[in-house]
Amino acid sequence: MAISRRGFLGTAVLGSVGLGLQRKPSDSSPEAAPLKTARKPVLICAANGFRYLDEGYQLLSQGHDTLEAALRVVRGPEDDPNDDSVGLGGLPNEEGVVELDSCCMHGPTRRAGAVGGVHDIKNVSLLARAVMEHTGHVMLVGDNATKFGLEMGFPRENLLTERSRKVWILWKEFNSDRDWWGPGLADPHWHAPTPQGKPDAERWRQALDRLQELAAAAGIAPEFRRAAIQRVLYPPTGTIHCSALNEKGEMSGTTTTSGLAWKVPGRVGDSPIIGAGCYTDQDVGSAGATGSGEENIKVCGAHTIVENMRRGMTPHDAGMDALQRIARNYNNDKSRLEYVDMTYYILRKDGAYAGVSLWTGYEPGKPHKIAIHDGSKRLEQCTPLFEGVSQEWPPMPDIPAELRQQSAW
Repeated sequence: MAISRRGFLGTAVLGSVGLGLQRKPSDSSPEAAPLKTARKPVLICAANGFRYLDEGYQLLSQGHDTLEAALRVVRGPEDDPNDDSVGLGGLPNEEGVVELDSCCMHGPTRRAGAVGGVHDIKNVSLLARAVMEHTGHVMLVGDNATKFGLEMGFPRENLLTERSRKVWILWKEFNSDRDWWGPGLADPHWHAPTPQGKPDAERWRQALDRLQELAAAAGIAPEFRRAAIQRVLYPPTGTIHCSALNEKGEMSGTTTTSGLAWKVPGRVGDSPIIGAGCYTDQDVGSAGATGSGEENIKVCGAHTIVENMRRGMTPHDAGMDALQRIARNYNNDKSRLEYVDMTYYILRKDGAYAGVSLWTGYEPGKPHKIAIHDGSKRLEQCTPLFEGVSQEWPPMPDIPAELRQQSAW
């Protein structure tokens, strides 16, 4: 028996955002003039989806649904065992279990679906769509989300590849006295690590040599050891978002992730949260995020950006406002904010787009970038709120610059 469904957002709002419209002080209406529709399809996504944009753009150009095109892009990293930020091969939680999160929003029908804490199913972006299409719910989580996926015919797969397992073993060996159970950045009693003067190059050289030995003992290939060590010292927050717009002005968005590496089991970030990791409004635009999930949840980043555009902000300004809200939560204290990072991917209904980030990048010389396809495929650097690089959490002492340049690092 078919399950009846409600549209996620109900009836359409009465208006949508205008291009650079200036309101009169007496105008109390929250809506701006309607936007024009883009003349050509547009895809915007995280940089790790760059190689898959052609396939998604081809679907858009052939008249396929916008959500199908966006899902085609993010499925690329989900299927790639060498991309440890999402899906198959994702870096696991502290117990060695790969837990995946995803959500999607379909603009034309104003529906949404999401899953969190899923294991044994790699294409959780498709599972989120299945929740949207085959249930009367928006979100399923944990074991029962996995059970639903298996009942829907998704294959059960071991998501912990040998490569990711070995990196997890390396992390456990090196961090046997460190974990995620300490007070978080938002704790009122948290304080920045006390500077110890110039980093002890000899101490770090010994630590990195030890990591090299542990990596070799774990069977990590020599060409991957440097990357594995970096993942141990600075746990990545891997995610991919994609928003799609076709020539008819139809929009969709999706975000998928394996979440924060080495996380406490059961941790769910912003990626499956409608309004945080992804939000699409057919009348206005679509936005998504990668980065510090906990911080993005607290400002409802994607929803904030879309609502800002509804009120007349450009994609760039709408994203910058969301970043400023994150900074304001820490009273603009950079001694704390340096342990936070966020990138927003923003697409407006008229085809205008922007990529903005809290910091320039994670490493010097490697700025945050967004991937775009509007007939030509390219990477563009994000506009940062703060110049400089962010630090990973939990905080670690600085590795001396001379050691960073060595092949061992």
